Amino acid sequence: MAHVLRRLLSMGETTDDVVAAAPPVSPREVFRRFWPYTRGGRRWLLPVVLFSLTAPAVDAAELWLFKIVVDDVLVPRDLRPFLWVAPAYVGLVLLSGVLGFADDVTSTWVGERFLLALRSDVFRHVQGLSLGFFERRRLGDVLSRVTGDVDAVETFLLSGVADALYYVIRLAVFLGLLFYLRWDLTLLALLIVPLFWAAARHFSRLVKDASRERRRRGGSLSAIAEESLGNVVLVQAYNRQAWEEHRFDRESLGRFRAAMASARIRAVYAPVVEVIEVTGGLAVMGLGTWKLAQGQLTLGGLLVFLALIGKLYSPVRALSGLATTFYAAAASAERIIELLDQRPQVTEAAGARRIGRARGEVEFDGVWFRYPGSTSWALSDVTFHAAPGETLALVGASGAGKSTLAKLQLRFYDPERGAVRLDGTDLRELALADLRESVAVVLQETLVFHGTVRENIAYGRPGATEADIVAAARAADAHDFIELLPEGYDTPVGQRGRTLSGGQGQRLAIARAMIRDAPVLLLDEPTTGLDARSVRRVMDPLRRLMAGRTTIVISHNLLTVRDATHIVVLDHGRVVEHGPHEDLLAHDGTYARLHRFGVGALPS
Repeated sequence: MAHVLRRLLSMGETTDDVVAAAPPVSPREVFRRFWPYTRGGRRWLLPVVLFSLTAPAVDAAELWLFKIVVDDVLVPRDLRPFLWVAPAYVGLVLLSGVLGFADDVTSTWVGERFLLALRSDVFRHVQGLSLGFFERRRLGDVLSRVTGDVDAVETFLLSGVADALYYVIRLAVFLGLLFYLRWDLTLLALLIVPLFWAAARHFSRLVKDASRERRRRGGSLSAIAEESLGNVVLVQAYNRQAWEEHRFDRESLGRFRAAMASARIRAVYAPVVEVIEVTGGLAVMGLGTWKLAQGQLTLGGLLVFLALIGKLYSPVRALSGLATTFYAAAASAERIIELLDQRPQVTEAAGARRIGRARGEVEFDGVWFRYPGSTSWALSDVTFHAAPGETLALVGASGAGKSTLAKLQLRFYDPERGAVRLDGTDLRELALADLRESVAVVLQETLVFHGTVRENIAYGRPGATEADIVAAARAADAHDFIELLPEGYDTPVGQRGRTLSGGQGQRLAIARAMIRDAPVLLLDEPTTGLDARSVRRVMDPLRRLMAGRTTIVISHNLLTVRDATHIVVLDHGRVVEHGPHEDLLAHDGTYARLHRFGVGALPS
């Protein structure tokens, strides 16, 4: 069975789409890491334990009433005991129903509270990770961990433990009754219990491997689906549907094989356990029948004993099978622990300075930077300064390092050497929230959420009034087209703003930056990809947005460069030229060459 599992799980491993497996974690470590999340629901664990204690006692009482019915009613044909046995049995059934209802509601409440706390904490942790994490990891796999894997942890820590406790209590109750009825038959029945555990121990290891592979393949599947559907325009434009289906089918097949391996293991395990149980039951039945014939045991006693044997083997079988459930859930716990162990590359210093509203002075001082895992410098000794209210343009060919400077300005990364300063203070000494509140961003990619126009504009400043939203839209030259939408400001913009044109989406982004009213404005290729008419519609609101703010324009097409106070020309991460537009043209260097050959459509 083990070699079959290895062969099944190794098929299709050559694809780059497979998400790497999480490092193994011991069960003790899993409990240590996740037990704190039960805080707030622990006081309800005692009622759950009491329900677990009471329910087996009620079941045992029902069986004992059955013995009385056989021995005192059926065999002697005397109906008088039935007059109190019947209502007692009905009462026990009702009590069992009430206990079951209370147990289900309470245990579900405890489990869902745990999931609520854990899922929120995992999501909060992921939100706090640095940009580098998301640039290295596949988003679909992260989503799979935040959703599906979190649910499995609850099984490992609460549901599984509660079930184990319930089965142990049932085992103790029924074992006590069995010893009370016939100790010799009970010892015979217990002879097969080690076989249960041996089978469970063997099959659980196989199930753990299959479950770990299944969760890993599930993460790969989510990653491919998110990538493909998120870029559906590109997929359809290039007729790559068949290729994307092939990628998806390949990972689906991997997950299918892992699921089938797990199913085969469970399918073999079930009849093995059944044979063990039947063997024990037949042995007890044979000896019990002989004792009945010898007059050492009543018929009711034998029937109840056989029923109790079934009740005994049921928790034994469940406990042995619970190990496979634990191992399956452990695979998900490992993936969540790996995610929680990720640490942001950018952290806030202890005692970070709060600056309130900044003046807007931006300075890069001898900045060197390379991306994690890279051996080449993305920026080398970059120095420039922008005074409050000035416009500084960063220009250069693709890959020159312009967008990297934007990431450092927002402190998505920290420089390895040198410093980035705001109002003379190193960004590493500032509170992250204050720093980012001081910067408004308009990017090349129009980032909008699936919500209404109003919600997307107000995203720049939570708590903005209706008047603020409309004023920002007017300033961004967006109010007129918004009024023509089916529901005006309440119109949903669709996933990633796909119901809007490129120019409309960009004006919405400008309105969001307007309403933020930050002292520093970062424009990262804000007009790339727009047609000439859309560019003209965007430029006027952009200029209004730039007025009175320190503006850093990162430009490839150099559209707003002529109006900049100062221009910094980058080449392979180095500053090769800087100065006003006319001076750089007169210098006849890199900037003039870009202008002369029309790179980025520099205006003449």
